[in-house]
Amino acid sequence: MKNYIIGFLAVLLFIGLYLLIDNILFDGFKPQEIHQDGFQGNYYAQNEAKNQVAVILLGGGQWGDYWGRQFAQNGYVGLSLPYTRKEGLPTLPEEIPLEYFENALKWLGKQEAVNPSKILVMGASRNAELALVLASVMPQKINGVVAYAPSSVSWSNTVLPFNSDELKPSWTYKGVDIPYIPMEKISPNTSSEINTLAYWKSGLQNLEEHEKASIRVENINGPILLFSGKEDGVWPSVEMANEIESRLLKHEFQYPFHNIQFENAGHLISTNPDIESNEPDRNGFLTIEGKAYEYSLGGTAAGDQKAKLEAREKLYEFLKGFL
Repeated sequence: MKNYIIGFLAVLLFIGLYLLIDNILFDGFKPQEIHQDGFQGNYYAQNEAKNQVAVILLGGGQWGDYWGRQFAQNGYVGLSLPYTRKEGLPTLPEEIPLEYFENALKWLGKQEAVNPSKILVMGASRNAELALVLASVMPQKINGVVAYAPSSVSWSNTVLPFNSDELKPSWTYKGVDIPYIPMEKISPNTSSEINTLAYWKSGLQNLEEHEKASIRVENINGPILLFSGKEDGVWPSVEMANEIESRLLKHEFQYPFHNIQFENAGHLISTNPDIESNEPDRNGFLTIEGKAYEYSLGGTAAGDQKAKLEAREKLYEFLKGFL
C-alpha cells in the first residue's frame, strides 16, 4: 500500500512539474485546432485581438504553423490551413475544390479577432499558385496576396510524380476545372539528376495552353507581394513573377504591387528564416518510378538566408499597410 501511495504521489509530482514547465515555456500562442464548417486548420490569435488583419497560410504544416505563430505574436491573426494528407482530406493535390478554402474564409471572417475586409492568403511555390488562383476567383472574400516563388499559371496534377497518371486539374470551383497547362509527368533517365527548371520552362512554352491557364491576377481585390530568388533552380519563379507584373500593368491594376527578387537566392526563400540552411550541395530529392533523383534548389545558403530575413521585413511592412 505504501509503495502504491509513493507511486501515486510521484505521478502527481511529474504532472505538476510538466504543467509548470509548460506554463513557463508557453508563449501564449498555442493554436486553436479547427475541424468544423468543412475545413481543418490551426488558428492563431491573441486572446484580446479584435478586428485584426488575418493571413491564411495555404498548405499548413510546419511552415503554416510557424507563420501563424509569428503573425499572432505581432498582433495579427494566422490560420494554418492544410488541404491534403490528413485524415478527412484528399490524399493527393489534384482536383482540389476551392470551396474548401471558401469555407475557411467564411469561418475566419466571423471571428471577433478578424476584420473580414482584411483577409489575405499566403503561399509558397505551388501554394503560391493556389494563393493567386484563390484571390483571382474570390475577389470579394480575399483582400491581398503574399506569394513566395510564385507561378503565373495554373498547372495540371501531373507535374508531381506521386500524383495519379490520369491528367486532371489541380483545382476546381463549382464543379468546373480551373484552366491549366497540361503536363506529362517527369520522365526517369539513366543519370541521378532531374532538371526540374527545364521541365517547368517547357510547360510555359506551350503558348496555346499558356494563355488559357494564366491566372487572372488583374481580378485580385487588393495588394500583391511577390518574392522570388534569381537563382531558383526548381522552377522559373522570376520569369513567372515578371509575367504576373506584365499582366497587372497591362490591365492597369489599381492596387499596390511589389515584385521583389533576391540575388544569390533559390527556391528555399520561403522557409523558416529563423533556421539557417547549411546544405552544402543545395539539392532536393525526388523519387520517380522507384528511383531517387537529385534536383537543384538553386542559390546559396547565405543568399537564401539574407533573402529570407529581408523578405520578412518586407512582409511586415506590407501587412502594416492594411492597418
